[in-house]
Amino acid sequence: MAVAASPVPAFGAVLFRLFAIQAGWNYERMMGVGFGYAAEPMLRGLPGGRAGDRYREALARESRFFNAHPYLAGLAVGAAARAEVDGESPEKIERLRAALCGPLGSLGDRLIWAGWLPACAAIALMLVAFGARAWAVVVFLVLYNLVHVWLRIWGLRAGWREGLHVAGALAAQGLRRGSETVGPLAGLLVGAALPIAFAWQLRGEPWEAVGAGAGGAIVLAGVVRLAAPRANGMALAALLLGATSVCGLLWPW
Repeated sequence: MAVAASPVPAFGAVLFRLFAIQAGWNYERMMGVGFGYAAEPMLRGLPGGRAGDRYREALARESRFFNAHPYLAGLAVGAAARAEVDGESPEKIERLRAALCGPLGSLGDRLIWAGWLPACAAIALMLVAFGARAWAVVVFLVLYNLVHVWLRIWGLRAGWREGLHVAGALAAQGLRRGSETVGPLAGLLVGAALPIAFAWQLRGEPWEAVGAGAGGAIVLAGVVRLAAPRANGMALAALLLGATSVCGLLWPW
């Protein structure tokens, strides 16, 4: 089947709309409305244009349920739009969109929420402790968004290029290495940031306060180590809040 001309002029419009892919989020379709909104510029080249039946059917199909990590959703948007332009059957396109939800969500969570975001936050925290002040915020925003924006651009281009064969893009060497290294990197940076932030918070305090804080941190680490398999984050946060309140009441004595 002949492939329609690549909608290169629409690439910028689709990329711009991807930043608002969650603007129409709802419990029925999740980010499906935003998905259709982002893909729409690439669908205008279908036979008949905006007045054609294929355009209306494709737009309705692309606006159905979809849920994945927003930074990687462009991969699915590009692939689904390419499949529409290539004239693939609606069944194949529906299966493609459904099959991409899980992998894109899982990969995005590992790369961003559990990796890159805490890594950038740790770097910013260390910079604040060393006196960078407002510049720490600038560094955080630049570092974080370099990866964030690159993922959106790469995902959209790779999805459009691969179409129904987009699964191969998820096995890209750079993406695989990133998912393997960003977690340990975040752990290293957060581990380095904690004592630095601790020392910065206690600067100028008497040694008794420093010793008490260090002892409390060691005890809390032990409690978390023992309770983590059986306690969730909310329970541990409540424990920390309670311990802090008790220490605050007892400290003057």
